[in-house]
Amino acid sequence: MILAAPWVLWAFVLLPVVWLLLRALPPRPREQSFPPIALLRGLGARNDDVARAPLWLLILRCMAVVLVITACAQPFITRDRAGISMSADTLLVIDNGWAAAPGWTQRLRAVDSILERLARNGHSVRLLLTAPPTGNEVMRVGDAQDPAIMRTILAPSEPQPWGVDRRAATGAVRALLQHGWHGPVLYLADGMATGDDAAFATALRDVGPVHDLRLPDADIVTLAPGHNGAEALDLRLRTVPRPVLRQVSVRAQTIDNSTLQVLHVTMPPDARQADVRLTLPVELRNQLDHVEVDAINGPASVRLLDENDRRRPVGLISGNASDTPLMGSLFYLRRALAPGAELREGTLDTLLSRPLSILIAPDGTLGSPDARHKVEEWVRRGGTLIRFSGPLLVQAAGGTGIAPPVPADGPRTDTPPAETTSRDIHGANTSVADTLLPVPLMDGERVLGGAMSWSKPEHLAAFDARSPFHDLPVPADVTVSKQVLARPSTDLDTHTWARLVDGTPLVTHAALGAGQVVLFHVTSTADWSNLPLSGLFVGMLQRLGERAVGIETPADQSLLSPYMTLDGAGVEGPPPAGAQAVRADAFGHIAVSAAHPPGLYGPRASRRALNIGDDAGEMLPQQPVGTVMDLRGQTPDLALGPILAVLALGLVLVDGIAAILMRSGMIRAGGGRTNGRRAGLVSAVILAALASAPSAPAWAETRDVPGAALETRLGYIITNHADIDDVSREGLQGLSDYVNARTSAVLGHPDALVPERDDLSYYPMIYWPVTADATATPARTAALNAYMRHGGILMIDTQGQDPATAQAGNDDSFTGSAPGTAAALRRMTAGLDIPPLTKLDDHHVLTHTFYLLHDFPGRYDGMPVWVAQEGDSTNDGVSPVIIGSNDWAHAWAVDDSGGTPYATIPDGPEQRTLAYRFGVNAVLYALTGNYKADQVHVPALLKRLGE
Repeated sequence: MILAAPWVLWAFVLLPVVWLLLRALPPRPREQSFPPIALLRGLGARNDDVARAPLWLLILRCMAVVLVITACAQPFITRDRAGISMSADTLLVIDNGWAAAPGWTQRLRAVDSILERLARNGHSVRLLLTAPPTGNEVMRVGDAQDPAIMRTILAPSEPQPWGVDRRAATGAVRALLQHGWHGPVLYLADGMATGDDAAFATALRDVGPVHDLRLPDADIVTLAPGHNGAEALDLRLRTVPRPVLRQVSVRAQTIDNSTLQVLHVTMPPDARQADVRLTLPVELRNQLDHVEVDAINGPASVRLLDENDRRRPVGLISGNASDTPLMGSLFYLRRALAPGAELREGTLDTLLSRPLSILIAPDGTLGSPDARHKVEEWVRRGGTLIRFSGPLLVQAAGGTGIAPPVPADGPRTDTPPAETTSRDIHGANTSVADTLLPVPLMDGERVLGGAMSWSKPEHLAAFDARSPFHDLPVPADVTVSKQVLARPSTDLDTHTWARLVDGTPLVTHAALGAGQVVLFHVTSTADWSNLPLSGLFVGMLQRLGERAVGIETPADQSLLSPYMTLDGAGVEGPPPAGAQAVRADAFGHIAVSAAHPPGLYGPRASRRALNIGDDAGEMLPQQPVGTVMDLRGQTPDLALGPILAVLALGLVLVDGIAAILMRSGMIRAGGGRTNGRRAGLVSAVILAALASAPSAPAWAETRDVPGAALETRLGYIITNHADIDDVSREGLQGLSDYVNARTSAVLGHPDALVPERDDLSYYPMIYWPVTADATATPARTAALNAYMRHGGILMIDTQGQDPATAQAGNDDSFTGSAPGTAAALRRMTAGLDIPPLTKLDDHHVLTHTFYLLHDFPGRYDGMPVWVAQEGDSTNDGVSPVIIGSNDWAHAWAVDDSGGTPYATIPDGPEQRTLAYRFGVNAVLYALTGNYKADQVHVPALLKRLGE
């Protein structure tokens, strides 16, 4: 046992004084008035009071004094199993990158114990965090700080969602050495190796002896990309090897955190990676938003998915008479599309009955006007039609002639001679194709090579920068021997994505409504070109598939700004201030950093995901830097002061009870009763000492009784945004005044609450405005769950964001709130015990608690309010949560002058009155529960009583 304040033991010199005080106090004289002196002489001398207390009571009181003095000396038992010396100023180095996220709470607990011992020994501490700071800050060793202050700085900290930079940390340590500072080093390592570990370890050893504290059972994992095949989505689980068998659960979830599949992966001892295969139907796979590893915290255990990870359903129209199973018009299309798309074959009606991204029509499959009309409507709604040319398309266009041969050494022309009549597909003669062709076509097909032609088959030209095929290499052996010619026009180049060397179009496109029409001027078979036999054909169809889902493939040099990023706990939120845009061609091989945190980048039309696992590489264990110790051995010291103080208080209570019993005569000591006044005096002295004991802050600290315990008050959760907190206070004050003026309820001033700190049990209803940067902590979630479980009502207001839309992940439906509120609502309610919800309607008790209401507006109107489904026996059927988006606080708000500073949209004063009435109903619902619902059963109860 160690004493933190040994000087207090000097108080033991007062112990003899206490002993003498207990013995020296004379008993109180007994006064008795009785006239007959003779009778008095005959009375025997009897004195029930003794001049001193019995020995056992003296010992008990002295023991109480001894316990108080010892408690004031702040004794404690150290539980440092690692045996780290705390006898000098210390350099504390912490790896706070993404690899330290697993077990971060244990790391902070160990740091807190270390800092507590340093503070007790009177030594300072310097801090170095090895993860790069945000912005343009330079990594450096912090100034010497009091350990008690450092504890308050590190307590709320979280790891960074990017890796450590031990090269920069080495430079910071070298700079400290240049100033001549030396001392012991405590290094909390994350356990994952980097290329700069050797220099970093040398620099730490130059500072002083290094204690390397590690968490041996921490699992460091990342989810690396795999193959998006037809049968499954393959991922790769990478980990730092450990010499034990591990069971890891991988969970595939949608944007609203609904689980679609859970896989249990077994990792043998010393395994570095394991394959994860998600086998889901295409419809479910395309709903995947992220994949995460259970029970392992941090951004590395979460993999965000974008459109590149989804399968695009592609429909192949069959039914062509020339389509044979092996070498028909769909044969090469099947082989080219199968690796990256979900293929569906059938008739046009069958294909259009299910969702499609692409519809591919070989030659002759859109012959009827009815079929073309259905396809046109589908394209205008956002679909992509890919057509292939052929003899039937040429015949439908009105011509069967062949372009005349051109001498090999003569001038070359790409158009028929002047006497050949051209027919515009948008004219009357070509109404067969109409708008399902991207450009007007000329009559006939052009033949290159063959018995009747002097020309040779043409090669493909390089793709220009505006084409989706711009970065695909053009094979030299791909040639075209026959094609359908596009009619020359001034805007033909803008509709051309691929062309031959002579400039004639090979692939053209045009927008049609919200969709797009693409035409290959050759067949889907090898009859007119060997393009379907090449790998280029596969790449071209894949690029068209990427555009088919409505995604604009960004150019290589375009910058995609961060939209939503992961924090150190792996939770989505607004990007940090230092986050920068990423070039479109960098995704897939750029490393996560402070400038580019993991998350989603780019606008909705071309959003890309940046994950830690994209470029994590091989993960190896970190070599020891100094004396390796188990971080779990750093546990807080056991303070004995509070325990001794409680024991002393118990002895005081025993002493008081004994004094009362002695004065009443129920206990006798030495033939008489002990004077209780001395016991009361000693007890008062001991209680005063207990009240001033510094070693018992838990019970010695006095706190005023909260106002909410003396009167009924509403509460609101502070958001650390002064403007929003002011509106919450003014709004609940205005609602309280309205309730006081129109009902028998009496409400006081509203209170600002921090759920982790304040006692929520005093408040019948708590208002919680949601902000974009709001975060949820385990302590807050536990406090709010306990509050709702014991009958409290939590009123969550997303301030203009429809909760249903927020749960669906759509951040574009805001009426008046800042972007990111939807994601914040999902984060904040993820751990709350919210029962199944339903829209508030006229039949719910809340709509007729005081006023009869049909609408529930606030500052805004028209969005639903969500409450628990009726019939739930929890809390006697009272909904523990009310979730809405009408921004009630702004409608209720009353400023210091008594005015209403915020307009209600769109109905003005009438809407504000309805907002107040809804607030009154909510307050009375919180105060009275479901008594209104019980009134419905009164007639039936009376009838049964009458029977």
